[in-house]
Amino acid sequence: MRPDVSVLIPTYNEAENINQLVGRVSNILKKENYEILIIDDNSPDGTWRIAEELGESDERIRIIRRMGEKGLSSAVMTGMASARGKYFVVMDADLQHDENILPKMIGDLSSGFDLAVGTRYASGGSVGKWSAFRSLMSRFATWFARRLLPIGISDPMSGFFGLKKEVFDRVQNRMNPRGFKILLEILGRSKIALKVAEIPYIFRNRARGDSKLDNSVVRNFLVAILDIRFGKWISPTFLLYCIVGFFGVFVNIGGFLFLEAAGFSEVHTGFRILPKFSLSVLFGIELSVISNFVLNNYFTFYERRYFRWDALRGFLIFSLVSLFGIFVQLSVFHFLYYRLLPEFGSRPGWEARLVCDLLAIALAMFTNYLLNSNVTWMESKRSLHR
Repeated sequence: MRPDVSVLIPTYNEAENINQLVGRVSNILKKENYEILIIDDNSPDGTWRIAEELGESDERIRIIRRMGEKGLSSAVMTGMASARGKYFVVMDADLQHDENILPKMIGDLSSGFDLAVGTRYASGGSVGKWSAFRSLMSRFATWFARRLLPIGISDPMSGFFGLKKEVFDRVQNRMNPRGFKILLEILGRSKIALKVAEIPYIFRNRARGDSKLDNSVVRNFLVAILDIRFGKWISPTFLLYCIVGFFGVFVNIGGFLFLEAAGFSEVHTGFRILPKFSLSVLFGIELSVISNFVLNNYFTFYERRYFRWDALRGFLIFSLVSLFGIFVQLSVFHFLYYRLLPEFGSRPGWEARLVCDLLAIALAMFTNYLLNSNVTWMESKRSLHR
């Protein structure tokens, strides 16, 4: 018989928790017609093996063991595509989501809501014993997502939610399987307004196992937001590259002002061809090149980043690309200002020079991005998962 509810639990190295979680969910849903679908990314700790043993004793428990794919969002989408219920519920396997609100979620879905979201930020909800820094980062991410996307709920970053199967069917072709949060994907990519119920709960601390949070969280969050908001027109990776470049401008100016204030503005070489040059300008440029490489390595191209001494090779390539970008900027400016504009008989002033320089900068930046994406940070076995 087809179940009414499919509980989707993506797992990776949750052998210490999966048995207890399945027991809790089964107990709280004993009055429901349900199935539990565990989607495991071939966990080294054998989570999939424990899940298979659970399935042998209860036909309502199914396991999907993914051998070649990795990632939380794609695991959830795989589970939704295989689920048989008319209502889906997504929850983590680490026991931090409160299974006691599952009946309320299912009740809201059956009464007409498209989504039922477990929220930590509505009245009665809490993030539990998070550190002040993690709580601040979570609230900032929530605020940022609600400002940039048409999302009206209190906790769009929640990983604990339920939805109708028909909602997934409508939006799945527009969802990014590598997205940061599936709920964010559903809310951001739905073409129609969704009726959402919010159910407060208290987020528990992880008792066993290792947290999956790492330094990529902020980067992946920004990529997800930019992809949902601007992905139709421009690559989110390119937007991150532009953000890094914009920050590099301030680093450049800061380095320039530092040496100017220290009295090292110029160096006299004694050479006839180059009697002196601006040390402060050179220092600012090099400082920005270094900062841009570091930020691009650990931010823009995080999944293809260089490690340890290998980063030196990457930095040398990046520096050469940066030099080529300077050449492109100068060449384009020269062509536009000294060759193209005179053809139209104009006598341009500083305004025309500024426009030509901005166009040259834009082309140089795009050229640099293509070269860095396809040469400096080539696709390689450096790619990380989770």
